[in-house]
Amino acid sequence: MKGLLFTFSIIAAVILTLIFPEPFIGLGTLKFKIFIIPLLQLIMFGMGSTMKMGDFAEVLRSPKAVVLGVFFQFTIMPFVGWGLTKVFQFPAEIAAGIILVGCMPCGLASNVMSYLAKANVALSLTLTSIATLLAPLLTPLLMKNLAGQLIEIDLWAMVWEISKLIIIPIAVGVLYNRLLGSRFPWFEKALPSISMWSVGAIVVIITANGRDALVAVGPVLVLVCLLHNVFGFMLGYWGGRLSQLPERDCRTIAIEVGLQNAGLASGLAMAMGKVGTLGLPAAIFGPVMNINGSALANYWKGK
Repeated sequence: MKGLLFTFSIIAAVILTLIFPEPFIGLGTLKFKIFIIPLLQLIMFGMGSTMKMGDFAEVLRSPKAVVLGVFFQFTIMPFVGWGLTKVFQFPAEIAAGIILVGCMPCGLASNVMSYLAKANVALSLTLTSIATLLAPLLTPLLMKNLAGQLIEIDLWAMVWEISKLIIIPIAVGVLYNRLLGSRFPWFEKALPSISMWSVGAIVVIITANGRDALVAVGPVLVLVCLLHNVFGFMLGYWGGRLSQLPERDCRTIAIEVGLQNAGLASGLAMAMGKVGTLGLPAAIFGPVMNINGSALANYWKGK
């Protein structure tokens, strides 16, 4: 249960935000949604500060698992999300938000979940790093083709926005680690907690801004996010099994595919000026995937 404390804290905060949204929208003329992008960039900086060349060594040891993992990451979740929008009728921007979540790279919690599930942590680190670095190219292409009929997608503008949210902060984080990391060990230890609570703050701010739309479609949207996440776990795992990968690699790919970077989806929705609609599926998907991922990891931990 200790591992679920953060997730339950987020759920409690979301419920409180739905009941009393005003304090979480802003203070006077200051609107809290302006902090979404800086918070996300801080999370990406934290990821970059922990990146090492060894994270990519698994490419040489298990090229088949790496190629399949990245392929499943950018095919299963985007097309499952697109399929769910065809089955369930949502307003265009919320439907596009579901697809947006599916087009994201792996979530930052996937490495911890892989460790708990006795999966291949080295493979998990490699897949997370590669998928995140490929996102500025692949995510806009997928969104243009799968969600272009729902909302207007400016391909190159999206490439630039994701680059600002991912590539630049990660590059700064890598430089920081190389030049100054050893001088401030306390900051390095604090970064995971800072990143975790930054995600929580993003979820609360989005929930407050999209409260009316969320109340209107809430239960159905929660169901869709649950299905999206579960299908990701199942198809990722069985994709690995059918490809005759080792059990530990199959577990890793399942977790990498099922856990999306919902924070990045939120930041992109904010950059597009649609945080109250396009960002809603990401706000729900985050807590849902953490509950399911923790349960799955604990199940595999005993097997």
